[in-house]
Amino acid sequence: MKKIIAIGASNSKESINKKLAVYAANKVENSETIIVNLSDYEIPLYGIDYETENGIPEKAQELNDLLSTVDGIVISMAEHNGSYSAAFKSVFDWLSRIDKYVWKNKPMLLLATSPGGRGGKTVLDTAKNTFPRMGATIIADFSLPSFYDNFSENGITNEELNTELSNKINAFQQEI
Repeated sequence: MKKIIAIGASNSKESINKKLAVYAANKVENSETIIVNLSDYEIPLYGIDYETENGIPEKAQELNDLLSTVDGIVISMAEHNGSYSAAFKSVFDWLSRIDKYVWKNKPMLLLATSPGGRGGKTVLDTAKNTFPRMGATIIADFSLPSFYDNFSENGITNEELNTELSNKINAFQQEI
């Protein structure tokens, strides 16, 4: 059985991006989903002075080790002011200090959503540009606009968007 890690790139308890990542990861057949809550990885804001004085935080090392054990990564990017959330950016920075190839060259399904009509496309584009240089093998990407209009407890309610995501999940599944 394949192991998939699902990450919502926000530390919100009610993260819509975590909901989307978990939904997508759970659609991968013959796999176990490991859900990462960024709030479980509260670490100091990255800074070279902190690193020099204290080393790498244990929680960052823990997440790095977890990433090494999975077969694929599903991550949904939260967009804060057109970029990564502060919680995600700090964790990402710490992980890059442990291993330049943060994503371990694992197959990745890269997602984003937001309450607005653009669905986090700005941060999705940033991640699509940056992550491959950091060891991501992006198999497919998907943006879900207007989360509260297009998602319910049962998943994506818009048939066209649901089909699009299903096709991308299938492509990801073939690569893990």
